Order: sequence, then C-alpha cells, then structure tokens
Amino acid sequence: MMEETRAKLITAGRKAFAEQGYAAASMDELTASVGLTRGALYHNFGDKKGLLQAVVNQLDGEIAAEAKEAASRLGGSEWESLMAEGIAYIEMALKPEVQRIVLLDGPSVLGDPSQWPSQNVCLQTTTSALERLIAEGLVKPVDAEAAARLLNGAAFNAALWIAASDDPQADLKKVIDAFKVLGEGLLTTPPG
Repeated sequence: MMEETRAKLITAGRKAFAEQGYAAASMDELTASVGLTRGALYHNFGDKKGLLQAVVNQLDGEIAAEAKEAASRLGGSEWESLMAEGIAYIEMALKPEVQRIVLLDGPSVLGDPSQWPSQNVCLQTTTSALERLIAEGLVKPVDAEAAARLLNGAAFNAALWIAASDDPQADLKKVIDAFKVLGEGLLTTPPG
C-alpha cells in the first residue's frame, strides 16, 4: 500500500511539475488528483521539495536507462559507449518534461546537481568506465573521478544550454561536436 501511495504521488507530482512548474504546482490539487491527502505527501516525502527530489530521481533513472540503451544500440567500444551515453543525456534536454523538472526547477530548488543522489550514481558509473579505460591504456592516466566529474559536468551544462536555447536543434549539433572533441582529449591516441 505504501509503495502504491508513493507511486501515485510521484506520478501526480511529475505531471504537475512538468505542466505547471514547481512553484505553481499546488500540493492540495496534486494530492486530490490521486485521491490522497496532504498528510500522505508529508508522510512519504516530508514536503513538496522531497516530492520533487523523488521525481527528479525517477527522471534521472529513466534518462540514464535511455542513454545506456542508445549506447548499446550503437554497439561500439566502451569509449564509444561512454561518449554515446553523454550525447544521449544532452539530447534528453529536448524533452519538455526533462527541461522543466530536471534542468530548470531541479537546480533552483534542490541545489547543486552534483550533490543529487541520482547524479552520483551516474558519476560512479562514468568513473568506473574511465578507470577501466585508463587501465587498458586507452585513456590518459588522469584521476578517473576528476575526469568523470568534468565529462558529466560538461554534459549537464550542455543540457542546460539546450534547455534554455532559442534554437535547440542548431545548438545541439554544436554541443555534440564540442563534447566529442572535449572527450577525445582524454584519449591516449586520438581517433582517426
């Protein structure tokens, strides 16, 4: 029952935050839309901010899964997969729901994205991939966590740019080209 209640609230929160934005979303309307009370919201998430964190975590999980799927369709090397995941993450900024919740409201309400639990999972995955690539001699011997933070930060900031762009499709191409060049700087032998 508790998981069902949490799922209902996350679904309702996601819809309200995507359509109205965090500030305008009414918790009374949100809870009533799924037949629950504000008490259920507070019991499960503490407050509106806690619900936003749960929605962001869910979206980040879906974004990561979609990025992994995009990389697996490519079927390339681990390096190519890592870059494809970063590019797929940037491309997610074209989705209005991701723009509003993760890229616009998320940082303004939840603070520094590098401190979000969902972003830390992504950081750990990127760090592990870079450690393997360094051990194989494909990536220069740099600190893997520092390189992962830089790659993930570049992807996140690129997504922020795309989300706020007046011409996201045109800027997306520029961002992807620059992201590839940035990443290739880590390689011991540039692709050719």
